[in-house]
Amino acid sequence: MRLRAATATMTLLCALAAWGPAHGQTAGPPHPDEPASAVPRSAAIERFLTASGLIGPPGEGESAWLGQVREGATGMVRAAMGFLGVPYRRGGNTAAQGFDCSGFTRYVFERSLGLVLPRRADEQARLANLLSIQREELRPGDLVFFNTMRATFSHVGIYVGEGKFIHAPRAGAVIRVEDMRDSYWSRRFTGARRAPAAPNTSL
Repeated sequence: MRLRAATATMTLLCALAAWGPAHGQTAGPPHPDEPASAVPRSAAIERFLTASGLIGPPGEGESAWLGQVREGATGMVRAAMGFLGVPYRRGGNTAAQGFDCSGFTRYVFERSLGLVLPRRADEQARLANLLSIQREELRPGDLVFFNTMRATFSHVGIYVGEGKFIHAPRAGAVIRVEDMRDSYWSRRFTGARRAPAAPNTSL
């Protein structure tokens, strides 16, 4: 089972490498060779998720993680993955404009769950309606927060499973998936939040 999860993770990372990597915050070490913009088409996203085992009928003996991500991918994670390669733009709220970190999470939550989050990362973290989640309790679709600018909740992304999260990193970068267990992100992780799955709700 660990091998199946590891294989799915490697497929994910290889696919992301082929495509390339908030509210005005800098996040993560620079990646000078990443493409400026390479938005994958919907069909490419479907093929990637299917090849990774993130969508489609459950397989016999699949890992608990893969089952969780498969379920999440049908909504929140699939929606978020559709924006891989969209450029970062400070204050950006749409794919056409580009996104910053909190603009990206707000857009995905509203479009996939009907939940309207506050605009800023720190406001999203402090929202009373959201459940506080420990790192070991993370599930696909949870918000994950980091201290990247000497502020507790200065960056936000969406957890996708197996220790990975998708986010809009910083100016000059694009939306990408990264590993929360990498030293940069592990040291800066400050918490996670889970939203109630209630449609058409403003939080």
